[in-house]
Amino acid sequence: MRLGLYGGTFDPVHFGHLLLAEQCREQLELDEIWLIPAGAPPHKQGETITDGNARAEMLELATAGMPEFHVQRFELHREGPSYTVDTLQRLHDEDDSRDLFFLMGADSLEELETWREPDHITDLATVVAVNRGDDPLPDQQSLEMKLGDKIARRIAYAQMPGVDYSSTDIRARIAKGKSVRFQIPRAVEEYIRQHNMYQD
Repeated sequence: MRLGLYGGTFDPVHFGHLLLAEQCREQLELDEIWLIPAGAPPHKQGETITDGNARAEMLELATAGMPEFHVQRFELHREGPSYTVDTLQRLHDEDDSRDLFFLMGADSLEELETWREPDHITDLATVVAVNRGDDPLPDQQSLEMKLGDKIARRIAYAQMPGVDYSSTDIRARIAKGKSVRFQIPRAVEEYIRQHNMYQD
């Protein structure tokens, strides 16, 4: 099985997240996409993050009726920081017949060398860098110099329209009473309203 893995805080999930996942599913012919809300993301330590179960419930509402999409909560139950390499190792150990694809924005490639065991990440999965709109693709030679040949060769690319939605901006708009229509799924918008989320 060709399995796409898309992690993040999803606080809240928006149409940019969903479009990225769907474009990867189609372009890379993935059988399933697993959306994995992070428990304690290492790069956001010290920041206030919405309860994980609420973030997972919003993801489930956003992907309802889409059989290829599955929300996985295992990082929410892990103690300590959620490192990508640990998640990939767990999934590999559970079933090494799965071909794993780790989805990320192309702009995050510059940070990959700072992640825990980036070379082992690319041993376990193909890293899929998703390029938005007309942004130029990262220069392969520069990537090889920065990350090393081994890691750079395990990077694939996908393309998506240049939508510019931001969970941070959406939270701020909700706090100010502004509209987020057409930025997040209607069911997620209603969930946020019912639970009085993202208010100052």
